[in-house]
Amino acid sequence: MAVNEPQIGSRIKRLRRQRNISQTDLAMALGISPSYLNLIEHNRRRLTVGLLLRASSFFGVETSELAEADGSRIAGDLMEVFGDDLFAEASLTNQDIRDFAGSNPAIARAVVHLFDAYRALRQGGASRGPEASLDTAIDAVSDFLQEHGNYFPTIEAEAERIRAALDGAADGLETGLKAYLFNAFGVRWRTVTLPGDLTQRVDLDRQEFLTSDVQPTESTTFAAARHLGTLAIPHVIAALIEDSALTADAAPIASDALSAYFAGALLMPYEAFFRACRETRYDIERIARRFKASFEQVCHRMTTLQRPGLSGIPLHLVRTDIAGNISKRFSLSGIHIPRHAGACPRWNIYGAFLHPDRLSVQVSQMPDGSRYFCIAKSITKAGHRHNAPRRHLSIGIGCHISCASEMVYADGINLGNPELVVPIGVGCQLCPRPDCGQRACPPSRRLEIDGEP
Repeated sequence: MAVNEPQIGSRIKRLRRQRNISQTDLAMALGISPSYLNLIEHNRRRLTVGLLLRASSFFGVETSELAEADGSRIAGDLMEVFGDDLFAEASLTNQDIRDFAGSNPAIARAVVHLFDAYRALRQGGASRGPEASLDTAIDAVSDFLQEHGNYFPTIEAEAERIRAALDGAADGLETGLKAYLFNAFGVRWRTVTLPGDLTQRVDLDRQEFLTSDVQPTESTTFAAARHLGTLAIPHVIAALIEDSALTADAAPIASDALSAYFAGALLMPYEAFFRACRETRYDIERIARRFKASFEQVCHRMTTLQRPGLSGIPLHLVRTDIAGNISKRFSLSGIHIPRHAGACPRWNIYGAFLHPDRLSVQVSQMPDGSRYFCIAKSITKAGHRHNAPRRHLSIGIGCHISCASEMVYADGINLGNPELVVPIGVGCQLCPRPDCGQRACPPSRRLEIDGEP
């Protein structure tokens, strides 16, 4: 059985070079010829499961570290970049881009970030001012989370320490959270009626953290846990941001994201949450009831299960609004989520809007033949008052088809049935399927598919 992940070879090459190991020595350790290893390192041959296990053992890393899909995402982002009219005269193939992303990921990321800045300027960045800067900063934070695999051990450790104090000092999580905020920081957390559509407010004069009484309990508790993160671990968050390449514009957004990460880790402790995922086979709604969390909160937490020796299924997560604007994107499954445009309308994350509150399941196939098991559900945010405006969002989560049987949603589905497969693409500009009835624009001719026009 071959491992269906084209970037593993590039990761093996980087590890080998970092440790000053020759191709001959590594090939001997893996029990293959140097010429075959050379093909693997250039992503011309796929690894068998046996070879993957031997390689991970040799380098002393988890197999998931070799098989993680960051290289695929970088390659996909680069394809979006080089599909732009700016590169109309360039003669590039998809394989050229995959090779570049796999062998030089840091430079590839720099190219993508440079194009982000160019695109913001081209679209009127100078006149749009802060808005253009915000778009670029959000993309940079998304990349930051992706580069860390959405797993931060130092935040996990702090969350476990504080959760132990909450559990040992009070009757119930909410009571413990209130007591900890007051005893450690002198902050009173109260749920009150707030004006307009405010969901929370910090009253510095009275040392109070206020949450709206029209919000569901899981939202107010998460907000309080997130606020606690800003008070309890600012040094941890600051260190993570300082060690990154984030700009001053992106740093506050990253800080907010890491505070939310802390809240998820505090309310859904790693080992207990991991066991729940295994016991229920990733049944999101059952887990949400167990931890008194929302559907979206559970999906987010599932993507963070990357602890060595205790890691979950490599998942992707995407959130979009009804207009197709993607506000959250993360992928360890290998599926590429567009960076600069809406995703494929055939993807069930959009179809989920047609059936509110119902889970949609889809076997999705990308143009390169890779298949993914995708789950989507539409949710509604805000609007708890009469006539208040509501936000309609869709949350999508999923995995590579090889992991689908580990999820309860695959029960009763013949995953090998080709009639159940839905062809999707990254986006119309990059999708080569000419016969799609939902195409919004013709495919870009900037790229050749694997060397063929």
